[in-house]
Amino acid sequence: MTELFKLMSVEQAWEAFKEHISIPQIKAETLPIHQALGRVLAGDVISDVDVPGFGRSTMDGFAVRARDTFGASEAMPAMLQITGEVFMGRDASAAVKPGSAVRIATGGMLPEGADAVVMVEYTEELDSTTILVNRPVAPGENTVRRGEDICAGQELIRAGTLIRPQEMGAMAGIGITACQVVQKPSVGILSTGDEVVGPDQEPGPGQIRDINSVAIAGLVEESGGQAVRYGIIPDEFSRLEEVVKIAVQETDIIIISGGSSVGSRDVTSAIINSLGDPGVLVHGVSVKPGKPTILGVVSGKPVIGLPGHPASAMVLADIFLVPLVRAFCGLGFTPLQRRTVKAVIGRSMASASGRKDYIRVTVREEDGKVTAEPVLGKSGLITTMVRADGVVVIPSEKEGLEAGEHVKVILF
Repeated sequence: MTELFKLMSVEQAWEAFKEHISIPQIKAETLPIHQALGRVLAGDVISDVDVPGFGRSTMDGFAVRARDTFGASEAMPAMLQITGEVFMGRDASAAVKPGSAVRIATGGMLPEGADAVVMVEYTEELDSTTILVNRPVAPGENTVRRGEDICAGQELIRAGTLIRPQEMGAMAGIGITACQVVQKPSVGILSTGDEVVGPDQEPGPGQIRDINSVAIAGLVEESGGQAVRYGIIPDEFSRLEEVVKIAVQETDIIIISGGSSVGSRDVTSAIINSLGDPGVLVHGVSVKPGKPTILGVVSGKPVIGLPGHPASAMVLADIFLVPLVRAFCGLGFTPLQRRTVKAVIGRSMASASGRKDYIRVTVREEDGKVTAEPVLGKSGLITTMVRADGVVVIPSEKEGLEAGEHVKVILF
């Protein structure tokens, strides 16, 4: 008997799905910091040093005692004796005594006795040993004291932080060359269908190249996971069941592309149900594109059945797979942090009430006006994915968008 969709909203589907998902305990691995970009920090980073490790200048000029410049002006400058110079990368050997100044460059070590730096622009050299200061400085001005940036014992970066170039540099700054990061969750990807052949093969009559496993693998990697591809599986129950069992044993999350529509040749939901409880939790999500989507759990492992059409598969993977991968990385069920832009929609778009629509758009700016132009085409077309700069989401409570209406574009 043909199984009928029992459509759920995205929110209802997530609720049913999350109820049966158990996020495994985080496992960590050690990586050199130059390989840690985009990974999730597994433990707090605590500094055991002060940064900077010495007081230093933030300007080119002269290290002075601030009190020796009080009251200085262009009409009545303060006269100071140059008693030395601080060389970069070396200890400041010359001390600053009352009435004296030491030449210093940006980043130079503040000599003993100095508590401020006069910018070179506010000085005038009378001769090689004497300067006039025509503007006063306050204690601490144009300097950074020892430990002002980071103190020994301070928590610099918290566990669970997504490592950016900034965090890499910060760790280098306190002498850390390797860090603990969360192991990438593995995502098994299966493409199904008698009509699907590899990208390196010439399609025969009625055949198409496998797009989905390649595109979804890219989305997995972008989200912080590790894609494990199990190849293309024909529409045979026993063969697909065998590979799904292997994927369940070997990976953390399983994705089956194709075989989610209702039909005599589509066996994904039957296989998920055959492998144990709770099996299929959701079969049908009220979104466009991508309605025939399966969410299930087998042996504690999340299993997602995506539609065969590439654009549909990518939309649903973005909704369900990306937050799932990030949750396994310790980031919670959160989407990728993509840039957004405000625009006006270029044409009217109809939408069914109760369904969330994802409209692919191109973005163009002309005379200061940003327009989101819908990319029209069926969900099976490759060009609709390539041409689009982002998506506009029509909420389920709206019945469409009017041309000229203000929208938020989520950029890819």
